[in-house]
Amino acid sequence: MALFTPYIAIDLGTVNVLVHDQNQGVVLQEPSVVAIREDGNKTIIVEVGRAAKDMYGRTPEEIEVMRPLRDGVIADYFVTQGMLEYFINKVAGRFHLRKPIVMISVPYGVTSVERRAVREAALAAGAREVHLIPEPLAAAIGAG
Repeated sequence: MALFTPYIAIDLGTVNVLVHDQNQGVVLQEPSVVAIREDGNKTIIVEVGRAAKDMYGRTPEEIEVMRPLRDGVIADYFVTQGMLEYFINKVAGRFHLRKPIVMISVPYGVTSVERRAVREAALAAGAREVHLIPEPLAAAIGAG
């Protein structure tokens, strides 16, 4: 275990995201919702989590509120990456000295392509290492 390296566990759910810090326990529980705006060929993330959910139904025409995960897997890679980046930065700090080691739970039946997409999204979001764990195993560990 490296000194000062943040260890973060993320339950990346279709409805909610839970983030667990090694030292503080569950530090974040927010909806898996992202508000985006298309700007030419680029997608710009406007809000993430609770703030994005509060915008639902109240957004101007150019802003779309969406859930980037469907059935526990990534439906929109870029938006999921932005959501993970937001949650990692919120927990580890925006200017963290060391990139965090992240463990993410994934549904049991996901394909290797879907697992790779989750891993790559987390690495692109700022994780140093990513470990994927099946949700039933994570639930068993959490239950004791």
